[in-house]
Amino acid sequence: MVTFAMQSAANDKYPMFTGIIEAIGTVSDLRKEAENLHISIASPISDELKIDQSVSHNGVCLTVVELSPGQHTVTAIAETLQKSNLGKLKRGDFVNLERCTRIGGRLDGHIVQGHVDQTGTCIHIEDQQGSWHYTFQYEPSHGNVTVEKGSVAVNGISLTVVDSQADRFSVAIIPYTREHTNIRDVSIGSTVNLEFDIIGKYVARLLTR
Repeated sequence: MVTFAMQSAANDKYPMFTGIIEAIGTVSDLRKEAENLHISIASPISDELKIDQSVSHNGVCLTVVELSPGQHTVTAIAETLQKSNLGKLKRGDFVNLERCTRIGGRLDGHIVQGHVDQTGTCIHIEDQQGSWHYTFQYEPSHGNVTVEKGSVAVNGISLTVVDSQADRFSVAIIPYTREHTNIRDVSIGSTVNLEFDIIGKYVARLLTR
């Protein structure tokens, strides 16, 4: 039996995430309806979800609108598809999933809103014999910045910047992260979702005023 619900407006809810991926889901179905894309995901946590619950998908906060055994469905609107890599999803693709954090819980990553600022492109991967060094390039005209030892979310994964430049940054990936997220499927040329640190965004905005 499938359960349906209307999607809540994005500004009705203010969930927060930490960038610590709970599970990897698999895209089981994609349905286009006007400018919207309904994305069905099969995952280990789908049966624990509820209608109208906020879940991060590759770093994008989306509302659960349908439930069926072993899978859930979310809807991405046109703006979301334009600003993220969700529009590039295909059946069988892996998606990073994280439920919103609970008040009073540990903040093991950093404050992540689930609002993707822009996409970036993987331009270099280096195997460092025990870890991997990924470099991502992005369009700097949007005013987003990184700092060394600061935080950034890549496909919803909370990562520490190890090298920062005006239009690119690098991160180091440990084996656990590579095994338990879809960073393992990122190759040179892949498009990833980027959410820059909220504190850095406020500071950058203030400095421009």
